[in-house]
Amino acid sequence: MSEKNARKAPDGTVRRVVGLFSGEAPRLLGAALLTVAVVVGTLSLPVLSGRAVDCVVGPGQVDFAGLRETLAWIAVALGATAASQWALTALTNRLVFGATMGLRRRAFDHLQELPLSYLDAHGHGDLASRIVTDADMLGNGLLMAFQQLPVGVLTIVVTLVFMFALNPAIAAVVSLLTPVSIFTARFIATHSAKHFSGQTRLRGELTAYVEEIVGGISAVETFEMQGSAHARFAETDAALGQESFKAVFFSSLVNPTTRFANALVYAAIGIFGAFVAMGGGITVGGLSAFLGYADQYAKPFNDISGVATELQNSVACARRLFSLLDVPAEEPDAEGAAVLDAPRGEVAFDHVAFGYDPDHLVLRDVDLAVRPGMRIALVGETGCGKTTLINLLMRFYDVNGGSVSVDERDVREWTRESLRASWGMVLQDTWVRRATVRENVSLGRPDATLEEVRAACREAYADDFIMRLPQGYDTVLDGSASLSAGQRQLLCIARVMLARPAMLILDEATSNIDTRTELLVQRAFESLMEGRTSFVVAHRLSTVRDADLICVVADGKIAERGTHDELLAAGGRYRRIYEAQFAPAE
Repeated sequence: MSEKNARKAPDGTVRRVVGLFSGEAPRLLGAALLTVAVVVGTLSLPVLSGRAVDCVVGPGQVDFAGLRETLAWIAVALGATAASQWALTALTNRLVFGATMGLRRRAFDHLQELPLSYLDAHGHGDLASRIVTDADMLGNGLLMAFQQLPVGVLTIVVTLVFMFALNPAIAAVVSLLTPVSIFTARFIATHSAKHFSGQTRLRGELTAYVEEIVGGISAVETFEMQGSAHARFAETDAALGQESFKAVFFSSLVNPTTRFANALVYAAIGIFGAFVAMGGGITVGGLSAFLGYADQYAKPFNDISGVATELQNSVACARRLFSLLDVPAEEPDAEGAAVLDAPRGEVAFDHVAFGYDPDHLVLRDVDLAVRPGMRIALVGETGCGKTTLINLLMRFYDVNGGSVSVDERDVREWTRESLRASWGMVLQDTWVRRATVRENVSLGRPDATLEEVRAACREAYADDFIMRLPQGYDTVLDGSASLSAGQRQLLCIARVMLARPAMLILDEATSNIDTRTELLVQRAFESLMEGRTSFVVAHRLSTVRDADLICVVADGKIAERGTHDELLAAGGRYRRIYEAQFAPAE
């Protein structure tokens, strides 16, 4: 279901929220019993208070025995009600937070199963906002609903029964005035719903934009974009402020308007009840109990109205979460897909066509046969499709036409897990997570010993700077802020050195490293690539001169292929790229 369709089906959203508690029947039953206990205990107090008033028979005439008995029952009722309320709060907290925790985990797990195309097309900040902020907002609304809605509804029903039992005439006056509160709350809730939905959407957009700017703050400051960044932020923030104001404005009307309506009910009971009492239709204690019930009857309308308003916000948040869960996961492995457990490294592109947008192809009719152990270099202008070929090899995307095969089988016939585990990747865009250096290096081999990790880091020429960190290999890295770009890239190279994969992909793997270190790392790569099928994407031709086959990618095809010497002799695109890099120096 798309997000647009999800917004059109709030009832479906409510039904799915209710479904979060489908396996909690015992706890729900316990909550229902505790709700009854709270309501009965609360509503017994006006009756008991009325009895206590009626124990005063006249001036100087007090039924102390009856008064003591009534006060004892009041104490019991208060104690039982307080205990039941505490138990109800504890139980509903467990119910709600357990459900939202499960939903948040489902959303996070599903996020990792989504196709890369979806993640590329959506703001990461917005996705994070759904999983964290929206889940919290949903939990807050559900907590109010569990703790106040059942108690409020049951209180209204039972109070009406008690009032009709005390005096049907006064109770009828209450019933006639009740619709004023109901229609008022309904009118306000209807208008606030759309603004809460807009509020959650804009909150997600703002979160995504803040993440985008913080992630590129150096570029923002370098190009002095602070003004335009502020303008766009202010525009989205203003829109969010307007939606929030309207949502809060309408929701804040609920309490005063329902209080006003309830005050009318209370005043009507007081006036009408006084006449009934003067006519002998009810005792003073009975009227006192009736007024107590009137107050008990009015209070739930305020609570229910507040809950209804909060639930509007919660439903909007739940809709965004469910719309994420409804995005189809990455296409599952084909039935009977094989496990690539001992790859030889034979790779073939057969008439491959692909476009991130099917109407605009990036690759057209790409053919390439790679024998096991070959070293293939992909060169060409930026945006020509080199990295796209790598994405197809890893099956981050599937081809629109033709096929990509490994060991004479289409990559779609291998399980994704085994296919991707067969490749080791070092990318230009480095990723370092918040963890120790050792944990970052051993991502591909969590069971590696410290000595094995250090050996891999020495191969990647990363050991020296790691040992200068405060706790060495036990230093916790705070994301990308702890290390320079070159140091992060050396850690990523060390990961591959440790994992020793069957096949290699190096996509501008040394782009952030100084020239001297690059020469040293290249020697390590030479040893690592020995006997392994390797794809090397590079702009600097000095790093690919020794490749077994160099492919020049242009116009969505492999325009030239051959060894370094063969391509230079051909005098085509490769020679022009080579001369552009080296001729000035000569």
